[in-house]
Amino acid sequence: MRNILLFLGSLAAVLVVSVGLYQWLGQPKSGPATVQTTMPASAPVISTTDAAKVRADDYVIGSATAPVTIIEYASLTCSHCQSFHTKVLPVLKKDYIDTGKLRLVYRDFPLDGIALRGSMLARCVGQKRSLAMIDIIFKRQGAMVAAKDPVAALAKIAGLGGMSKDTFKKCLEDKALQAKILAGRVEAEKVFGIDGTPGFVIDGKKVIIDLDPKAFKAVIDPLLAKAGK
Repeated sequence: MRNILLFLGSLAAVLVVSVGLYQWLGQPKSGPATVQTTMPASAPVISTTDAAKVRADDYVIGSATAPVTIIEYASLTCSHCQSFHTKVLPVLKKDYIDTGKLRLVYRDFPLDGIALRGSMLARCVGQKRSLAMIDIIFKRQGAMVAAKDPVAALAKIAGLGGMSKDTFKKCLEDKALQAKILAGRVEAEKVFGIDGTPGFVIDGKKVIIDLDPKAFKAVIDPLLAKAGK
């Protein structure tokens, strides 16, 4: 089974920012999550239907006309998320996404400061290159979280994408971007009850599922049949 908010590495400090969200500092931490989050007082409460709609800034793989949509909430330091992307997603892509039956929507759900910074980096490279950056971070996840300085390791990954050190530094200092990503995590918790990663919402409903292609097939095929596909 997938992890329930698993942190990797050493201690992460938690600070509350002025907009009512929180900011993590330091390296990932092993063990269950202890971070407390609250919906900002000024944030609108949206419905499950609205939260399930694909947005302009979502990362999407697959056709907009696909009859089944999976929203994945993931953390870039989550080993189970990496496993999904390297072992399960390729099978889903071949059998369902490339055939127009399924689309996958990736959304950030950072578990710690390094994951948050990774999510910010993926957005700073531009939406057309974001999924490629996410893929690189997952592939280099082990070395990144084990590094004495994970931020420096992330900077090297940014360099592979052609980003300068100054641009990388400026990206991580973008408080508005940080707040937006964290607000998305709070929304996922409040609206869908996401409490672990990877967390999945399939056709608007949270689904607890094993990270195995057969488990996804057992959920997707009946939905396709219902849609006449």
